[in-house]
Amino acid sequence: MTEHSYDAADIDVLEFDAAVRKRPGMYFGVGPGNPRRPTNLLCAVGRHVLHPATSVAGEHTLCGLLEITSDSSFTISMDQSHAWEDPGTPVLGYFGSLLRPEWWLLAGAAALSGRVAVEMWCAGRGLRQVHTGIRPLTAPQAFHPPQGSGTSVSFIFDPVYVGPHFVLPTDLEGLDLHGPDCWEPAGTGHVLFRDVRRGRAAQEVLHR
Repeated sequence: MTEHSYDAADIDVLEFDAAVRKRPGMYFGVGPGNPRRPTNLLCAVGRHVLHPATSVAGEHTLCGLLEITSDSSFTISMDQSHAWEDPGTPVLGYFGSLLRPEWWLLAGAAALSGRVAVEMWCAGRGLRQVHTGIRPLTAPQAFHPPQGSGTSVSFIFDPVYVGPHFVLPTDLEGLDLHGPDCWEPAGTGHVLFRDVRRGRAAQEVLHR
């Protein structure tokens, strides 16, 4: 038997987006080429709204709208409360993104996307940032926000990362937003799925 000693040169340290692209099954449960990948990715984003990090909100308390705009794009919006300190700018996350690690599954979906737009707003102030994948193209820019406090992330998935036959599911009734490890009782939160793809009859399905 030949012994091999390992040192730092043997360790391959991947940045977050490269890690997601190399091992998507760790984030979405299935690897490249699996036909369930689009469904798992959609469920993962919706599940993260109902089961956010404890620093964001309690389980089953956030309300979200997930709007499917094409076979390879959707927007998730949620009523996340923000507590921005003076001068009203949030602490930035991955690579200077508005997406911070508490939204790691949204960041994972962004890593598989060609174009991502993130919007956050609170107390009459809104910030918007456009990305290639999870890497920002610009610093956050001000925009006129809606009322209240919230977060919105729009994804356009890149066939290089998700495959040329990636199609988001049309069966919105059968989506699982809780999984086997959810033991919390139902709360006030929900995710409304709205499919507005061209050429299809519009549909809405509410998941609690």
